[in-house]
Amino acid sequence: MATKLSEVIFGTFPQLRYQPTAKRVRAMVGGNAVVDTLYAFLVWEPKRVTPIYAVPEVDLQAELEPPRQEPGEVTEHGFKLGSDGPPALDPRTGFGRHTAPGEEFDVVTSEARLPRAAFRPEDPDLAGYVVLDFKAFDWLEDDEEIIGHPRDPFHRVDIRASSLTVEVRLDDVTLATTNGAQLLYETMLPVRYYIPPADVRLDLMEASPKKTVCPYKGTASYWTYPQSEIGRNIAWVYDPRFRDAAQIHGLVSFFNERADITVDGVRQERPVTPWSTPPESP
Repeated sequence: MATKLSEVIFGTFPQLRYQPTAKRVRAMVGGNAVVDTLYAFLVWEPKRVTPIYAVPEVDLQAELEPPRQEPGEVTEHGFKLGSDGPPALDPRTGFGRHTAPGEEFDVVTSEARLPRAAFRPEDPDLAGYVVLDFKAFDWLEDDEEIIGHPRDPFHRVDIRASSLTVEVRLDDVTLATTNGAQLLYETMLPVRYYIPPADVRLDLMEASPKKTVCPYKGTASYWTYPQSEIGRNIAWVYDPRFRDAAQIHGLVSFFNERADITVDGVRQERPVTPWSTPPESP
């Protein structure tokens, strides 16, 4: 019997998962390396969608000390992977929400004390490793900056040009029409339609202060369509930081979870994802 690979991957979500990486990984504090290793792991705690770095304790140029502060409350941001998939935690859920047994530590350098920035899992396959809070450090893979979270080696972003007619409407108002979209296919996410700004009614929209980061595509700036209750931060464009996403630089995409998108006359179903409700403004 054939195996559907997504079901195999989803079946591992309740487990603690890891994958070695051959990349040189550095964690920086104030411009100084706290870790510089060729033996990092990528670790996914149970239910986590995105990985985080685990590093050998012997390569840690800092002390691990018992936390001085009580743990703070961590808001859990969860969703379901597809209609039949398992529950999952998205990257908005903070590092302090651990779903595997283990022990938290403060990371102490000569310059700073980083509260609860390290976690030592109670797992024999990860013995000698500590997981580090991504947001507590600046990160490099080889000599390139990594933002948002570590890149997942099993996650792909493919971009394809399309001449099909793509129309975006919200509350019966046409916000974009194009025959020059770039279609972005990303693992476990809906197809995104990136549209030249000349084909978007930006005159009907307002720039938003909201920014987000993606380790694969860069920093996104947002627009709001103010005439709709679900129009807040509904469209975005990425900066030109990463060469990997050059085909979509400067192009505008809309959340098809909330906008009505028609492709070659066929209306697309609105997918259900964490972005089905308007993201909060900063």
